[in-house]
Amino acid sequence: MTTTQPITVQRRYPAAPLVGVAAAVFNGAGEVLLVQRGRPPRQGQWGLPGGLLDLGERLVDGVRRELREECGIEIEIGALVDAFEPLYWDADGKIEYHYVVLDYWARYVSGTPVAQDDAAALVWADVTALDAYALTGETCQLIVKAHGLWESNRP
Repeated sequence: MTTTQPITVQRRYPAAPLVGVAAAVFNGAGEVLLVQRGRPPRQGQWGLPGGLLDLGERLVDGVRRELREECGIEIEIGALVDAFEPLYWDADGKIEYHYVVLDYWARYVSGTPVAQDDAAALVWADVTALDAYALTGETCQLIVKAHGLWESNRP
């Protein structure tokens, strides 16, 4: 068994971009799982569940771990959908946060979804009603693209 190590570098004003993983998880009805962020950046905003990749961890293993830690569920991972690069500058023009997030689509398999770790809340959302969650345009586009992949890969 390979061991991994959680990243302990600072997230705010990092020395280099930080690599994260996330997933657009769909249940049998085609709803997507959204989490409300419990920490900065974007605290209080809705988005896809995910987090930083551990040192020595493969991407898909990181996605599974993050969904377990943040939402308490097991998933079946589909394919990589896109890369997302959130950048945040402070008032002085310095890079305050810089992430490179690899987004996958996935199927919900089991577990009772419960907000844990750094998720303040979670919800299964209808893909046609995403406006209610004030998601970023990039996140909405990713969900729509991922939903198409989910639909084309339904059992």
